[in-house]
Parts: sequence; C-alpha cells; structure tokens
Amino acid sequence: MVVRREKANYVIQSVAHAVDVLEQFFGEVDELGVTELSKRLKLHKNNVFRLLATLEARGYIEQNKATENYRLGIKCLHLGRRYIEQMGLVRQARPILNELARRCRESVFVAVHRRDAVVPIETVDPEDRAVRVTSPVGLSLPLHCTATGKVHLAFDTDEQRRSSLQETLPRYTERTIVERTQLFVQLESVAQNGYATDVGEFLDEVASVAVPIRDYTRSVVGSLAVIGPVYRLPEERITSEMAPLVMEAGRELSQRLGYNQ
Repeated sequence: MVVRREKANYVIQSVAHAVDVLEQFFGEVDELGVTELSKRLKLHKNNVFRLLATLEARGYIEQNKATENYRLGIKCLHLGRRYIEQMGLVRQARPILNELARRCRESVFVAVHRRDAVVPIETVDPEDRAVRVTSPVGLSLPLHCTATGKVHLAFDTDEQRRSSLQETLPRYTERTIVERTQLFVQLESVAQNGYATDVGEFLDEVASVAVPIRDYTRSVVGSLAVIGPVYRLPEERITSEMAPLVMEAGRELSQRLGYNQ
C-alpha cells in the first residue's frame, strides 16, 4: 500500500523563504532593504542577504545602487507575461477585444478574480481617442466599486462573496457604496440584468460597464469591460448603447471557451 503524504510535507523551506521575499514586494512598497525584510520575515539578516543574492543572480531581484535597497527584477515581468500568454482566456479574448474597442471607441479589457481583488490581464485601447482611460495589466482593483469586481461578486455564492469582501468597505469617491447591504441589493440587479456598471465609484470621472465570461463548466472565469471618461459614458449611454455591445462580446467570448447556454 502506498501512503500519500500531504503536499505541505514536501515544502522546501529555503524555497519557501525565497518566495516570501518576492511576495514582500507585492504591496505598496517598491523597494525594501535587508533590515526591513529581516523584520518582516523574522529571519536573520545573513539569511535574507543570501536569499536576495540568489534571487538577484537569477534576475528576479535587483538592487538600486543609489539607495542600496532591493526591488523586483525584470525576470518577474517575463514570468508574469508568460503566465498571461498561457491562459486560454487571453488568446480567445484578443480578437474580441480588438473588435469591441473598434465598435465602442473606448478602452476594453479582460479581468480575473484573484483573492479579494479583480486583476486586468489584457487590454486594448481605441486608436482614435486622444483622451482614454486604461486599466493597467496586473493592477489589483477593488471588487465592491468597479464594474468588473461587481460582476464577479454577483455570480459568486454568498459564502464566496462574504469571504472576498472586507467587513468595512473602503470609500474611494463620494459615489462609492460602503454599506454591504446596499451593495448586495445592487448585486442582485447585476445578476438579473447580466451586466454591472461603475460611474465614478472607484475613480472620479471614470465609468465602466462589465459582463461575466463563462467557460465550458458554466463557471464565471473572468469579466469583460469597457471603460472611459464619464462625459463620454454617462449612465444613459451605458444602458442604451454600451451594455448591449459588451453583452454581445461577452457571449461570443464565453462560446469560444465552450460555454453553451
């Protein structure tokens, strides 16, 4: 009889510590020194220095010679881009994004739900707009006040929804919904209508509309959105013009991923 061990039993501590070092740069701080990393990781400075030296030699960490602090290296970008390229969602989305950007004459993007945020993984900008709004690839966006985030919340289970949301919802603008009860009522409408909107809730003067993307398992695997300045995307235009276009594109992308209504 073969006894299977839990995967946690196979964890190599030195590799885990190296990943811990990299993850310290996922937050708001761009650079960190050996002393600060030592405090955060509760590791001896010599161990932290050796981890940094190893990661630096492989290109995943680099040192700012002016400050002597450390930051993420170019290999992290290469790794992230390769991850995105391997996702079937992005490959299938590109032609649809290009066509939607042409028809809407606004920026469009695909995003995925990661932990307590939504992350754009591919974006296309219109060619003929001097003023445009772009969602940077890889930037974590809040769930409760963005159209893409609300799409994912609307089709989550109650348990998933409550675990994804903070107990106190942060306010970004005067239009941000910070009451969970009010947000849940809006999410019911999103589920019924099939799309979500955000008009100045996350960023003043920025509006967006998003729809869910489903795959062959019928699960929501991403969201598709149009984003632009509020003066070009007032609520009336979103409802009458943009929402139907985005819903049509979302259905096409879902069908490419094997979804069958």
